[in-house]
Formats: sequence, structure tokens, C-alpha cells
Amino acid sequence: MTSFGVRIVQRVSSTRVFSRVGPRVIPALDRAVHRLSRGKVLLSAQLLPGTILTSTGARSGLARRTPLACMPEGDGSWLLVGSNFGRPGHPSWTANLIAHPKASVNWKGTEIPVTARLLTGAERDAAWRAALAFWPPYATYQARIDREIRLFRVTAS
Repeated sequence: MTSFGVRIVQRVSSTRVFSRVGPRVIPALDRAVHRLSRGKVLLSAQLLPGTILTSTGARSGLARRTPLACMPEGDGSWLLVGSNFGRPGHPSWTANLIAHPKASVNWKGTEIPVTARLLTGAERDAAWRAALAFWPPYATYQARIDREIRLFRVTAS
């Protein structure tokens, strides 16, 4: 996608309308396309790198599959941003990782076991700066909510 196209998508994804519609539409489309392509295609990853996170439900104990944008860090780890499209509550996948840090990511069709770690302090601050450089709309999401957006580093285990 051209830089002009990326800027348009960034503007659209920063709107309140998108924060209401996006969470209902984007994950459903991602899951369907990912399933139909046998794990080879993640629709939202055409714009941002993406993965399917499989975590254990914090309350249910059941496997939960969540399509997410991610920031590959090049060393076998990924940064996951719990923005929830700028909505007030933390996304449920973040509670799942806090309760059960062992999970897996489907990265480009390959299932990789990972361990998740919630970032805090200076490490979180550095990761947040990197996330903002990667996808500036995260700043808009943070500005419209009272909670601190959770950041996780997931590392191949």
C-alpha cells in the first residue's frame, strides 16, 4: 500500500466511528479469511503485520483465537498492543495473557509457541515510543481513554 493509502487508513482508524465498527468487523473478517486460506492470509496484515494469537481464557480456560496487529521485533519476539481500538476497557486477550502467559502466535501460517510478558516502567515506555512510530493512531486511542494501554512482548519459547 502506498504511503498515501497508509495515511488514509491511519486517519480512518483514528475515528470514533471506526472504534465502534472496527472491533465487530475486522476480527470476524480476519478469522474467516485466515481459516479459508488455511492460515496463509490475514486480511488486516495487508496493511500492518498481523498474527492470530491463541491464548487460554482467563476465566473459561478455553482456547481463544484473536487476530491482532503486531510489531515484529526481529529477534523472535513481537510487540502486542492492547489498544482495543481506543475503547475504554482492556481487550479480553490481555487478561488472558496475564492469567496464562503461555500462548501461541500464527505467524505467516506457522504456529509458534510463545511466552507473553506485560511490559512496565522504562521498558514499556521504550516499547510505546516504538509502537507510536510504527502506528501513530495508537496515540489517538490512548488520548481518548483513561486506562493505560497494555503492551506485551511475546517471545518464541
